[in-house]
Amino acid sequence: MTTNMLWEYHYAAPTAGRKLLLLDKSELVFALPLIYRMVHPASVTERAEWFQLNQSQSSYTELIANLNLLVQLLKKNQPVDQQLQSVNRMLNQYFSDLGWRMVRKELSQIKKRQKKSHIEVSKDIILRLKRYMELERLDSFDQALDTLLSEHAAAVATMAEDDSQV
Repeated sequence: MTTNMLWEYHYAAPTAGRKLLLLDKSELVFALPLIYRMVHPASVTERAEWFQLNQSQSSYTELIANLNLLVQLLKKNQPVDQQLQSVNRMLNQYFSDLGWRMVRKELSQIKKRQKKSHIEVSKDIILRLKRYMELERLDSFDQALDTLLSEHAAAVATMAEDDSQV
């Protein structure tokens, strides 16, 4: 079960748009490397406006220790809910509203890149696929390829079944 914790705004919450979310269990695989990179002191000095002004070395050290504990729990396949809540509270104190918005934006890009792949296909195959999509009334290349692959798998299974009966 995933529970989305909402970001607690440091200044006035925006009146329009989506509310910012803190980290969710389902995003940890993508988010943790990003968070480690973003909270590094070098990043803090480069992008001071992304962080709360009152951050000290001890708050960085405490955040890293809690992130490491979260990683250990994940590796051991143990429940992470309480530790994730703790890390989220610390991240909320560590980042400014702008900084967390940038983290969420980058995380969204990472997740999007994980979902899609690009393959190179010649123009004549694209045209044949488009004709097939029109004939079969399909909306996307994904649907067309999935249909073709499913039909092919069914045909192979039928041929194998026929061969086993002979």
